[in-house]
Amino acid sequence: MKRVQLEAIGWASAGAALVLFMGVLVVQWRMALLPPSGWVAVLAYLLVSNALVVRGLRRRRSARFGPANIVTAMRSTIVGVITGLVVASFTAPISIGLLVALVVPALALDAVDGWVARRTGTTSELGARFDMEVDAFLLLVLSVFVAQTMGLWVLAIGLLRYAFVAAGWALPWMRRQLPPRYWRKVVTAVAGIALAIAASGLLPGIDIALVAFALALLVESFGRDVSWLVARRRDEVGVRRAALKQSTVRSR
Repeated sequence: MKRVQLEAIGWASAGAALVLFMGVLVVQWRMALLPPSGWVAVLAYLLVSNALVVRGLRRRRSARFGPANIVTAMRSTIVGVITGLVVASFTAPISIGLLVALVVPALALDAVDGWVARRTGTTSELGARFDMEVDAFLLLVLSVFVAQTMGLWVLAIGLLRYAFVAAGWALPWMRRQLPPRYWRKVVTAVAGIALAIAASGLLPGIDIALVAFALALLVESFGRDVSWLVARRRDEVGVRRAALKQSTVRSR
């Protein structure tokens, strides 16, 4: 019961902080209401993402919703509002200033949740997965927005992660736990910053080079992971063949 109360307090605190944050934005930009499609996107994202987190907590009975996950939940909610703005941009003009103002803290908080987890000793598999999925969806949403002006090739930035997951569904050996690599976080941050700059329109011409550079880094990062998985797969196959050969020799 105590754990449930603490988790409820955590969610409530995150929600209160976000309400305050959004209130400041409303005053600053006099933000108009999103069209229905935008609100549907916001609600759909929040419902699905929160349901997945609750499912993860239930499956990992020893897991708890610690302070680092509260920070990630705050960032996830901001990503939900960004999603609503991007969906709304297909049918009506949106405030680019508001979009960038939301993207900046969403990117900045990505460094905060990990720091909080380490400082409080609350690092967990659930927290790492939660953080990673929020990162992936933010890149997807931003790539969708930037692709409207820069071209469909930008979508590759947001789709690489999901293509990797889909490959894991088809090839079970690609679902092996990857070794920790800080470079992944760096590449994700660079991609987010590049897309944010492109969305702002502040550096025309240069932003294309930045986004292309970010895509190249992501391809290299995912390529390295795939190469590692392929190497482990080959090692396993080699060990199995050697064991089978040895067993055959013994049976004779």
